[in-house]
Amino acid sequence: MTDPPVPADVKRLAIICPSWVGDTMMATPVLRAARQARPAARIIAVCRPGLDRLLAGLPWMDQVIAFESKRLGGTVQVLRALRHARVTAAILLPNSFRWALIARLAGIRVRVGYRRSARGPLLSHALTAPKQRAPVAALGYYARLAGFALGVEALDMRMELIATDEQHAEARSILDGVPRPFAVLCPGGNKPAKRWPAARYARVAEALARRHGLSAVVTGSPGERSIVAAVKAAAGTPVVDLTDRGMSLGTLKGVIAEARIVITNDTGPRHVAAALGTPVVSLFGPTDPRWTSIEFPLEKVLTAEPFLPAELTADDHAARCAIERITVADVLAATGQLLAAGGPESPSSRGAAPGTMPPDSAGTP
Repeated sequence: MTDPPVPADVKRLAIICPSWVGDTMMATPVLRAARQARPAARIIAVCRPGLDRLLAGLPWMDQVIAFESKRLGGTVQVLRALRHARVTAAILLPNSFRWALIARLAGIRVRVGYRRSARGPLLSHALTAPKQRAPVAALGYYARLAGFALGVEALDMRMELIATDEQHAEARSILDGVPRPFAVLCPGGNKPAKRWPAARYARVAEALARRHGLSAVVTGSPGERSIVAAVKAAAGTPVVDLTDRGMSLGTLKGVIAEARIVITNDTGPRHVAAALGTPVVSLFGPTDPRWTSIEFPLEKVLTAEPFLPAELTADDHAARCAIERITVADVLAATGQLLAAGGPESPSSRGAAPGTMPPDSAGTP
């Protein structure tokens, strides 16, 4: 049997994480596998700023380097950090040419990645990417590369996050005055076509209060403030706009860990919810959910065209798969099913490290 690219006695191993929130969540099985396969190594996660707050609390890394790679100053910074850390091996999850070049210039001897974007000569060990006749799930895509790099045949595919005590405290502060239990609504998305109408999110907020006694909080990135505000303005029930309260990715993790359910478009909070064990209703259109399929039993995936033949990709049929085709009734039915199936676990205990007590529970009978 051929030895894997990352030596069994590697001293310092870097995992280069993707730049999107959801993709980084789908990379957490790689971090877990690296720790299990190379327990004596110093494992360093490299990510963009903000994502380090999402990864905080996970026990698999010894160090996290956060920087903005698309800026010259950030590239210089990470080069210096990788050299200072004396990294000897790296698994490059992003497909970019830039990352292969950075790893080469940093003097990392073992550089493992997919042979994409004409970067093959910059890698010490290149894996041929799978042919994409149909959408390939990023979760399996990253796991395949990690398995090749580490010599692991089967990875545990569960995404996982841990909300730290600090993040739980941040969540309690930003949720001040929000009645419990509550739902998190995420009406944003990186493209307008992926956003379910704000007015329909408002109708969902009203029904959550009326049918299930749930209050609603709405959140999004700084660039999505207007979308969040539109949901609040259209709702005939009190809705809390968290973007006005100083949200961050770390605080979002604490908020979602406290939530009863999350209702979201195809965007990062979907993966954060699944990684924390919070039930989630995910709305897809016109993107194909197979690109980001995850193994999470407390998720209901709603597609704009559920009868699209498997040989077709939703992305290629924008009109037929427009997200507006998902109805409020569909979302409420999926939400009701998840709420009815919910277990006895307290929301505040989600995202806690194994064997620990949820915040404020110490000493409570």
